[in-house]
Amino acid sequence: MIEARHLRVLRAVAATGSFSAAGRELGCTQPAVSQQMKALESSVGTPLLVRSGREMRLTQAGEALVRHAAGILSGLTAAEEEVAAIAGLRAGRVRLVSFPSGSSTLVPTALAALRAAHPGTRVSLEEAEPPRSVELLREGDCDIALAFRYERAGGAGGAGGAGGAGQGGEGEWDDLVVRPLLTDRLVALVPERHRLARTGASGALAIGDLAGEPWIAGCPRCRGQLVQVCESAGFTPRIDFATDDYPAVVGLVGAGLGVAVLPQLAIESVRPRGARAVTLEPAVRREIVALTLPDLAQVPAVSATLDQLARAAARIV
Repeated sequence: MIEARHLRVLRAVAATGSFSAAGRELGCTQPAVSQQMKALESSVGTPLLVRSGREMRLTQAGEALVRHAAGILSGLTAAEEEVAAIAGLRAGRVRLVSFPSGSSTLVPTALAALRAAHPGTRVSLEEAEPPRSVELLREGDCDIALAFRYERAGGAGGAGGAGGAGQGGEGEWDDLVVRPLLTDRLVALVPERHRLARTGASGALAIGDLAGEPWIAGCPRCRGQLVQVCESAGFTPRIDFATDDYPAVVGLVGAGLGVAVLPQLAIESVRPRGARAVTLEPAVRREIVALTLPDLAQVPAVSATLDQLARAAARIV
C-alpha cells in the first residue's frame, strides 16, 4: 500500500536530486529519507530510483509515480479538509498564490473578511505570475491561484489574442474550476510633462500615438501582450527597460524615461507620482480569475476564500 508520506518524500527526492537535499526540504534526516524510499520501493515491488555515485535519477516506474503524486496528494488534502469541516472542527488551511497587483488590491480585502467570518481558517500567500501560478496549482503546491489572461488584441490588424505571444490558449484552464472575478482594462502611463499627458482630460489615446516612444515593459506575459498589441497597430515597441515590479515601472515613467501600458488594477495599487494614466482606445482588457482544482473546490475553506475574493472584486468593479 502506498502511503502519502512516502509520496511526499519521493516528490522531494525527484525535485532536489538527492536524499540529503530532500531531507533539508522536508525537515528530516538523510537516513530517514532513505528509509522511507526503501519502504516505498518495497510497497510497489520495483525500484523507483537509480543511484550512480552522487547522481540519482528516476526509473520509469518512479517517473510514473511522481507524475500521479500531485493529483493523489491534492485529493488527500481535499478529503482531510472536508472531513475536518464535517466533524465540526471549524478549521482549515488555504494556500493562495497571486500575481502582485492582485496581492495588493483583491487579496487584502478578501482575507480580512475571511478572517472575520472564519477566524480558524489559516491562509498563506505566495506571489507568482501566470503561467507559473497555474503550474503551482496543478503540481499540488497551492489551493487557489489568482491568474489572468488577455482578451484578443483590438485595433487595426487586430490579430492575436489569448493564443498569442506569451498567452495561453482558450482551453488552458479546462481542467480547472474557474471563478471569474473582474475584467481589468489596460491604460497608458506617460510622464506628467509628456506631450500626450493632457489627453487624459480630453479623451482617449491610441496605442499607435506612442509608436516612437521608449517603453518600460512589465512581467513576461504582460510584455508579450504589449508587443502583440503594438504590432497589431503597425509598430514594434522599443523596450528600454523591463521589470516585474509595478512601482518600478511607475518610477521609471515618472522620471521621464519612457512610457508604459499597465492594468488599471496595478495603477490603483501604486501612487503614480510624476506620471499620468491615459485611457487607451480601442480597449485592451485582461480577465482576472481565481482557479482551483475540482477536488479542492469542495473544501469549505477553499470555497469560502473564493467567495471572499469574488466579493472583493465586486467592490473594485
